[in-house]
Amino acid sequence: MTTLFGVFLLTLLVVTAIAIVRTRDLFAATMLSGIFSLLMAANFFILDAADVALTEAAVGAGITTVLFLGALALTGSSERPSRSNRGLPLAVVMATTVTLIYATFDKPRLGDPQAPVHQHVAPFYLEQTYDLIGIPNVVTAVLGSFRGYDTLGEVFVVFTAGIGVLFLMSAGRRSLLPTAAAAGADTAGLKHHLLPRAVGKLLLPFILLFGLYVQFHGEYGPGGGFQAGAIVAAAVILYALLEGETEALKVVPPGVLLVLVAGGALLYTLVGIACMLLGGNFLDYSVLFGDPKTGQHYGLILIEFGVGVTVSGVLLSIFHAFAARENVG
Repeated sequence: MTTLFGVFLLTLLVVTAIAIVRTRDLFAATMLSGIFSLLMAANFFILDAADVALTEAAVGAGITTVLFLGALALTGSSERPSRSNRGLPLAVVMATTVTLIYATFDKPRLGDPQAPVHQHVAPFYLEQTYDLIGIPNVVTAVLGSFRGYDTLGEVFVVFTAGIGVLFLMSAGRRSLLPTAAAAGADTAGLKHHLLPRAVGKLLLPFILLFGLYVQFHGEYGPGGGFQAGAIVAAAVILYALLEGETEALKVVPPGVLLVLVAGGALLYTLVGIACMLLGGNFLDYSVLFGDPKTGQHYGLILIEFGVGVTVSGVLLSIFHAFAARENVG
């Protein structure tokens, strides 16, 4: 049954992708892209990749769709006809498709215990995670502890990308983000639409509560800082859509946003430095407490909180930067 459902989802993905390519209506393409992300999240879920599914649903179907709509407000509603030769792009796509299909013939069967990945480090993680880290979620242990350097790098990639987007979007303004007073009356949100406001306000506390659950329950189930940051940012963006840009910037002022963007990455780094000052290696959380497992647990909570803070701050800052472009004179 799972295989049949997976084939059904894959068919819908192909149909949706073709529709995105074929349509010239940019609004329709944006909505189809959101549907594509939801289908991908469902695919990840049936493949037992719940952490990735949460991220894809929050970022791909939620925040990315809103950002696309913000960009669409600054452009035309239809794609301009292309006069370039389509032969070369079509040939590249076909060659890539044939190569990928050929490569799948050499892949191990899904769930095969004899696959190379299950003969290398995976058995070590599965067998030693609870003894060394003391948490049942192997994914969180790998991301936050075993390869904490890599995750720290990802946080700084998000941080750098956010700062880059803010600089690009702030052209013509004196500051990276608009102030609440300068947001303008044009961003009044959906104040005159009763049904969206009623449903949105009803969902807001549950979205925030779920974000907190994902943030602080990542050691025991699917979740963590990346997913929680995206979910919390989605809640604040929903509030901005309901009540307007001015009200959203009053709740989370621009100065606070910039602190969030840098503060999360700084917290992650300071945890590593604290480990060194206590006699351990960088990001070796075992030295943070008398019991190594407890130290690992506290360290993971701190660095995951830093990840969530940076991710939410970057996503919100990018959203406000897009929204402010309408008011640049």
